[in-house]
Amino acid sequence: MASNKEEKNRETFNLALDETKSTVKKTTDEAVKEIPRFAKAVNEYQQETIQATKDIADNFLESQKEVIHSMQSLWVPYIENVQNSYASYWVSPQRFTENYARAVSNITDSTIAAARLANNDLFASMDAWKSSIQHVRDNAKEFSRLSANVANTFENTARDNLRDFSREYERRSRRE
Repeated sequence: MASNKEEKNRETFNLALDETKSTVKKTTDEAVKEIPRFAKAVNEYQQETIQATKDIADNFLESQKEVIHSMQSLWVPYIENVQNSYASYWVSPQRFTENYARAVSNITDSTIAAARLANNDLFASMDAWKSSIQHVRDNAKEFSRLSANVANTFENTARDNLRDFSREYERRSRRE
């Protein structure tokens, strides 16, 4: 049977642990309330990335359009004269423009693909983090169970030792 002091200590420990549990609940509840804000931030990041990719591609394409028009207006008459005189179809301004436009299109496609890959990496990292958190949760639960088992074993061993000591003490006292 537990003494008053032991009971008071047990109550004090239980109260401290209950207060800690309450604090943890409060903190986790506050974190859950923040989820929509974090989800919104991720969504905004994705939208911003997509819009930035589109803007980059549009600006790049517009600048290339201006470059092509400038080059055509300046060099086409000279190149056509040379082509008509000496060169073949491969150096024609039209062929050059087509090749250049194809290269610009490839660069744009690559930029969009890179943004898509970055988003995929972000989601893969989030999935890995989710898995890690689950493992931490499972491990913490197991460590808590092990700690409780060790404490119970320690308590039982101490109780058994105390009982054995008391019996031995009584036996020796009777002999004397």
